[in-house]
Amino acid sequence: MTAISSITELLSLSNSQYRVYDLGRKIEKLSKEVFNKIEQCQLPHPSPIQGHAHIAIAFWQKQSVQPYIWFIKLPLDERGLLNLGARNHFIAIIVEALGGDLSADPTEKQQQLLQSNPYLFTPSQYKLAMLNSLLKAELKQQASEHYQKFRYYLKQQNWANWQEVGVQGITDFTARLNENKNTELLINALNHLPFEVLSPLCGALEHCLLPLPLVEKILKMINQIAPEGADKQQMLLRSLASSCSHPFVDQHIASLLEQETLSDNLLITLTGRCWQAINSSERAMLLLEHLVAQDEELFPAIFKDLVAIPSVRPLLFQCMRAPERSQALSKAIGQLFNPQS
Repeated sequence: MTAISSITELLSLSNSQYRVYDLGRKIEKLSKEVFNKIEQCQLPHPSPIQGHAHIAIAFWQKQSVQPYIWFIKLPLDERGLLNLGARNHFIAIIVEALGGDLSADPTEKQQQLLQSNPYLFTPSQYKLAMLNSLLKAELKQQASEHYQKFRYYLKQQNWANWQEVGVQGITDFTARLNENKNTELLINALNHLPFEVLSPLCGALEHCLLPLPLVEKILKMINQIAPEGADKQQMLLRSLASSCSHPFVDQHIASLLEQETLSDNLLITLTGRCWQAINSSERAMLLLEHLVAQDEELFPAIFKDLVAIPSVRPLLFQCMRAPERSQALSKAIGQLFNPQS
């Protein structure tokens, strides 16, 4: 086990079945082919955060029912390519601790080695709940007891009784939208949900590709929100994060960018969650002009965040060279490279 050249090879040699998830901006399953190309530096990591790839790997042996999960945080270079030295160091620590049996219960000494692994991280409780729900749904395992409690809450329509709703029930339900007429159940309830339920629900929906009727319902709700309801608009837009490629969502975001002003929170949601809809230099330019007009302090932070995303970076470079950019945008871009000016 001393010549292992990738995490993929390590998992294969241990006869593990496994799933890989990007755990950065949103939870998204990575195919084994894509993950292998990321490991070989043939593809950049698609959605880095602060120069790192945040990855969850769930693996198990055929006779096991409960997967083990590694939460791995690996540095990336400026192009979004994996730092192979860090990846190899991670593998070396795992092999030293566990050898070839990744699913064996570690001894106390092995546990100490694993805990000292600098590339492991602990996700937020909310992401843990969502990943757990997605994994159980994909592996055809039973949902938690909270799942049926949330379905009962939606059916009963006693909206004020939200204290009985658990986050795990919301994430379980969201991961199973295509079961038991759950989409229809949610569409009928969506207008009535209190903030205490709608907020975590939108946070769960952002990780899932939504069925068309639900997309249409959410867009209709957004369009009916009065100007003073910007927080609710931002929440609902967040729920569409994994559905940005749908023509209806794509067109909605295009129309948002054409508006005269956008709030800080809406701009943060667009860039942090819906970046896949920033798919042309024209849209990138509109976004940058909004940022400059809205908040000069917000501009450098969001620009730095966006330029790290491989699909957006070339569009931003085009904007930096575009002669039609405003004077304010030219000044803001100049200050990125010469802060003293």
